[in-house]
Amino acid sequence: MIDPNDPTLVSWVESAHDPATDFPIQNLPFGVFRRAGTDEMPRVGVAIGDQVLDVCAALTEGLLDDLRESPVALSCASPTLNPLLALGRPHWTALRQRVSRVLQAGASPTRYDRERAARILVPQAEAELFLPAEVGDYTDFYASVHHATNVGRLFRPDEPLLPNYKWVPIGYHGRASSLVVSGTPVRRPSGQRKGPADAVPHVGPSRSLDYELELGALVGPGNALGTRIPIDEAEAHLFGLVLLNDWSARDLQAWEYQPLGPFLAKSFATTVSPWVVTLDALEPFRVPAAPRAPGDPSPLPYLSSVVDQARGAFDVTVEVWLATARMREAGAAPVRLSRGSFRDMYWTVAQLLAHHASNGCNLRPGDLLGSGTISGPEPGSRGCLLELTTRGAEPVALPGGETRAFLEDGDEVILRAHCAREGAARIGFGECRGVVVAAERLTPSGGQRVVGQERVAAPGA
Repeated sequence: MIDPNDPTLVSWVESAHDPATDFPIQNLPFGVFRRAGTDEMPRVGVAIGDQVLDVCAALTEGLLDDLRESPVALSCASPTLNPLLALGRPHWTALRQRVSRVLQAGASPTRYDRERAARILVPQAEAELFLPAEVGDYTDFYASVHHATNVGRLFRPDEPLLPNYKWVPIGYHGRASSLVVSGTPVRRPSGQRKGPADAVPHVGPSRSLDYELELGALVGPGNALGTRIPIDEAEAHLFGLVLLNDWSARDLQAWEYQPLGPFLAKSFATTVSPWVVTLDALEPFRVPAAPRAPGDPSPLPYLSSVVDQARGAFDVTVEVWLATARMREAGAAPVRLSRGSFRDMYWTVAQLLAHHASNGCNLRPGDLLGSGTISGPEPGSRGCLLELTTRGAEPVALPGGETRAFLEDGDEVILRAHCAREGAARIGFGECRGVVVAAERLTPSGGQRVVGQERVAAPGA
């Protein structure tokens, strides 16, 4: 069996050879798509270069004959990845290996087979992409110690980290219903906010709208209610990673989060990239878990694994780019705001999942675990504007004389990520995009009926 991660593999899909592509044959991320402008049922696809391989059609064409009697065949006709996620890693690995063989130049498929495969390729530019899974539950963690320290210092200069941080992975239950796929406009939320000088709270559009650069992990088979997932078995329950933008209304958050944590400041939208990069594809980019500072406690036994500490982190470079409305009108390219690495996270994805299930909570196929904002030790690696601008006090300078303390209407946030190292093929995650649109205007009585739109240019505080 040829290793699908072999850097020497070449595909007969020409665009997969482009050095700039996120989707060489060594990647093969999974998603859900249909041809744009049609009423076709969404189905499972695999990204290759600038194309989508229709996996369901590949089965029909006889290109995956050895899987026709497998549960994989039925799962690939589903409008979500959930049935495939439920099958577990042996089935995921077998499908990825077989798809790789179909797409390999000079491999076992005959010329006739390759011509059949070419007929079931859909250009990504002609594909409508969907959320890859139906997410029943979404949990957002707080796994970057650099992010937690930077944010904590803004509010608690003398004690930025709370006493529990280095003992327990911190998370909260997010809103699954407001997850949206990349490219979906994000409406500025309205809500209660109360500044330091305000006697009473006010209701209106958020003036401190922010993004959060994250990766999300899609859960596979999961566990029965009342059972745990041991740390050394956790990755058997993780299918792959996506880009995730946890949009945050900081002024709403500051007023509402005590004592129970995020609520309306987070639940209005979370953007997810459409392609899931499998843990199998990330295998060449494994690295040891980030070292803990001297004096930090060791993980408790249920979070401690020699294997996870040795290779449980992933070297993924993550970036935030911004294109303002003025920049797009002028034809200017987006500007990069930050660049960090997922390898800097304090907790590994296996630790997040093992902790989540440690009380017997049942995780289900398609559940999403957000990493929390990915920030590094350097100023240029901070993954949100709250950190980058020191809570709005130090706005970011943009080309053309613009500045940003927080997001303004018309701003487009673009998240990107890739893995690269010597001896391995570069792979990427595609993009996670969202444009901020104006808030709904409330009626004078405070009702929710839309009577127009209220545009907000966020102030520098």
